[in-house]
Amino acid sequence: MRRYAKILICFLFLFFTALLKAQLGCTDPLANNYNSSATQNDGSCTYQNANISPIRSSILPALLDESSGLIFWNDRIWTHNDDIDINLYNFHPDTLSNIASIPLVGTVNIDQEEISQDSNFIYIGDFGNNANGNRTDLKILRINKLDLLQNLITVDTLFFSYSDQTNFSSSGANNTDFDCESFIVTSDSIYLFTKQWISQKTALYVMPKTPGTHIASFKAIFDVQGLISGAYYNEEKRLLVLAGYSSIVQPFIYLFYDFTTSNFFGANKRKITLSLPFHQVEGICSPDGLKYYLTNERLVNSFLTIDPKIHELDLSQYLDNYLNPPVLSVNEIIISDCAFYPNPSSDYIYFDNPNENSAQIIFTNMATGVKSSFELLNSNLFNLSNLNLKGLYHLSILNMDDKVLCSDKIFVK
Repeated sequence: MRRYAKILICFLFLFFTALLKAQLGCTDPLANNYNSSATQNDGSCTYQNANISPIRSSILPALLDESSGLIFWNDRIWTHNDDIDINLYNFHPDTLSNIASIPLVGTVNIDQEEISQDSNFIYIGDFGNNANGNRTDLKILRINKLDLLQNLITVDTLFFSYSDQTNFSSSGANNTDFDCESFIVTSDSIYLFTKQWISQKTALYVMPKTPGTHIASFKAIFDVQGLISGAYYNEEKRLLVLAGYSSIVQPFIYLFYDFTTSNFFGANKRKITLSLPFHQVEGICSPDGLKYYLTNERLVNSFLTIDPKIHELDLSQYLDNYLNPPVLSVNEIIISDCAFYPNPSSDYIYFDNPNENSAQIIFTNMATGVKSSFELLNSNLFNLSNLNLKGLYHLSILNMDDKVLCSDKIFVK
């Protein structure tokens, strides 16, 4: 009996030790509820409302009136129209006057709504389903990139249906939750994000990325409070950006990042409103995860006309710290932990001076990368009001020879 008791005690010790080591919480310094002690992101981060304006906007030529999806590949933007032709277009974002057009001979454009890519292929989703919600010919075209560079067109087709759609009676225009205008391609699968007209949510489905006939399996649902119309994905950095607009055509983007595997809705989720009222945003792409290009379709009604445009956004203030975390220089290698308190703090920090030759203290803002250096003069008290910004900092204490004595992190609230 004693043997089993010892085993149980050891198990409980290891279990609670693991819990302490992997403390759950919000790990994003930009969030309202950032927890500096958290080591594992639990998806609980909340954020202040955010609004962003384009760096620039340019009117698209008439042949791209219905640009409906974007990718960035081979230093050019690639796009297609909604349902008016079978062409694949490409251009440099700075030279809209020089647009190349490649007809995808042998294909039919019923309602092409999105374009995506992996290292070998370009994929075009002909799966728009808002007319009656009952299409039985949903498909994704696959184009070989290597052939495309040699002016050859090789197109395969992936047919699919939704695992939970059983009713194919006509729903009428814009009255279905089985419309789709967004998808991404990962190393092993295709993920679809639906445009749910009724619920204003998006449902996530997964299917193989090989030609053939497939069932797109339902995985999850997320309340975006709008209509999702475009997607960008960086698999290496675990970053997903969805674009869309509200029922009154107020465009927005949704940032999802720091998730595990394909649990896109399981970590950081931040909605950012775009200062482009009545612009029906359709496509989104990025060359680096910080600069983004978006297009909107032409919108015409009895009250106003919105020209088709391409917009450039800079999301560095929201994503740079995540995509490019500060890297310590050789002179900032952590030697030992600093003993300072309290942490987090808003007024002062006290610390055990690790060496009587301590000369300066350096704070590096981990959101901006900006460094602030202050003399210590052998004091063990530092006034945090000297720092201009709140947030997560990397703290280093240096000696007279600019060698790091100790280094750690502190959150200034």
